[in-house]
Amino acid sequence: MNILIIGSKGFIGTHASNFFQEKKHTVFGCDVVTDYTEKRYFQIDATNSDYQNVFKNNIIDVCINCSGAASVPLSLEFPLKDFNLNTLNVFKIADAIRLYQPSCKFINLSSAAVYGNPESLPIKESFGLKPLSPYGIHKMQAEQVLTEFNTFYNLKTCSVRIFSAYGNGLKKQLLWDLYHKFSSNKPIELYGTGDESRDFIHVSDVVQAIALIIEEGTFDNQQINVANGQEFTIRYIAETFKSILNVKQNIVFNNKVKKGDPLNWCADISKLKALGYQNKVSIENGIEDYINWIEKNMN
Repeated sequence: MNILIIGSKGFIGTHASNFFQEKKHTVFGCDVVTDYTEKRYFQIDATNSDYQNVFKNNIIDVCINCSGAASVPLSLEFPLKDFNLNTLNVFKIADAIRLYQPSCKFINLSSAAVYGNPESLPIKESFGLKPLSPYGIHKMQAEQVLTEFNTFYNLKTCSVRIFSAYGNGLKKQLLWDLYHKFSSNKPIELYGTGDESRDFIHVSDVVQAIALIIEEGTFDNQQINVANGQEFTIRYIAETFKSILNVKQNIVFNNKVKKGDPLNWCADISKLKALGYQNKVSIENGIEDYINWIEKNMN
């Protein structure tokens, strides 16, 4: 297959590119980063993105959009930028597919942020969407864009609602912050009570899930949770980090909730499992691998 990965220089995009190249697919990369060495790479203007030439001049079987902003705090500070990256760009990509590659399968990386604080756990795709931040709203609007293009133009679309993805290459969010806080030899202060929870999924499992969706998905405007169906508290994650690093700092939670952050997440992954998904990386092994990656590459 010819697979176009938009956001190919980002966290998930890099892993997806490597995975599909190893599977002997023809992979096209697309991002705002300058790269003069990579074959089949398209640089996009970050201030005025245009994807039409990419689809006009190349046969693309599958487009995976891994691009966009991924920060709740920054979406609160810069909502227009977040809208452009997470909603408007999705419209531009879908419209280019409509015009030049109408048979192309389009996977857009959405987020569990579209759910907000669910009324119950585990979270099913059928639950109402109640995002708590501009980021979550813009991801929800991107899903509505895919609904529009599927309904009116018969585009093959799928929104994958990724929960808490982590792994080698991620230089932000909880695990990155934990490593640097534990490296300071000071008491560790974290937001919340410690009882907040997330459904973590290693990036290699995210890519495995995307590959299964490409092969087995219906692309009839699907929405699919991409997670492991396992709920871990932030306290457990922090204590696991502490144990692996073999350090003795106290972990203190300040009982403050960050604006836009949900309290508890755990996904129902029945849809994903029906496609054949089984997670391969446990949270404990994933954290240890992540710590090893940081120590090898950042020191």
